[in-house]
Amino acid sequence: MAPPPDIGIGIVGYGLAGRLFHAPYIDAVDGLRIRAIATSHPDRRAQALSDHPDAEVVDSVDAILARPDVEVVVVVTPNRSHAPIGMQALASGRHVVVDKPIAMTVPEAEALIEAGDRAGRILSVYQNRRWDGDFQTVRSVIDRGVLGAIDSLEARFERWATVGPEWRETAEEAGGPHRDLGAHLVDQSLVLFGDATRVFAQFDSRRPGSRVEDSVFVAVDHADGVRSRLWTSLIALRNGPRVRIRGLGGEYVKEDLDPQERQLLEGLRPGDPGFGEEPAERWGSVSASDGTRTVVPTERGDYSRFYELLRDAVRGVGERPVDPADSVRGLRVLEAAERSARSGAVETVSRS
Repeated sequence: MAPPPDIGIGIVGYGLAGRLFHAPYIDAVDGLRIRAIATSHPDRRAQALSDHPDAEVVDSVDAILARPDVEVVVVVTPNRSHAPIGMQALASGRHVVVDKPIAMTVPEAEALIEAGDRAGRILSVYQNRRWDGDFQTVRSVIDRGVLGAIDSLEARFERWATVGPEWRETAEEAGGPHRDLGAHLVDQSLVLFGDATRVFAQFDSRRPGSRVEDSVFVAVDHADGVRSRLWTSLIALRNGPRVRIRGLGGEYVKEDLDPQERQLLEGLRPGDPGFGEEPAERWGSVSASDGTRTVVPTERGDYSRFYELLRDAVRGVGERPVDPADSVRGLRVLEAAERSARSGAVETVSRS
């Protein structure tokens, strides 16, 4: 039996995210083929041509949508354009992946979901950090019950960054670590512990000349009684611990970030030997209530799993990799945190 034809992918945007966090993983998945890349930036056009000589590099969304061989449009653009480009692509009959955050506001996100429903097309959100090795390990540790009843999660995505001209450093694009890195932490906490009920947050802008809040703390109360405490920062010179989960039977602590981002920046690609794998000295451990400590090997991280699930869903097999309704739940928490940071009060998370 002949294999099904490749699914054509059009990527809109070829900055750091499009170049490193999407294109290499699409390339790694059998049955997907990058047909076109849209960017008007001269240097990025040259980079896209070098990286993907078999793809056409164009300067607009319209040029991608004019191609009949593009079935899926991947939107990797500044935050304000996620929903408008996504709706345009859905209206043209394409399946759509949008980078996180799904949209600037909850009503805008809901309108995007409605556009997907009307078109009868798949809409998914690139919450790729669900396939971090550390997060996969956390899920496994919790599922095995070795920690007992869970009290709390502490999680961090922290880094050092100087003030720059990038759109991620502008308030108009909802830049800063909260909606960038925080969108991942909130998503992970909701996957683990379900709906949030209340949020308290503190946002600060510490770097001279910064146009965004660059030091963020968010405390989330979940409906099941678990509490998540989440930190994101652009002023951290030392990362970690990446995650700490406390249960009545023990604690799991993991210091370091998933290695995929670092490996991509170093020039490795999915499928290379050791890609997504951590050395033993970076593994986390469980400290049990009986005084024992057990090292837990970190599972291999693999963002290509998102695109494998997307490929299957487009072919009618299985569910889309991330339900956009999950990302709307996350956006409600992000917005509640922003309200709390302004008011100094605990804010209720809206359900509708």
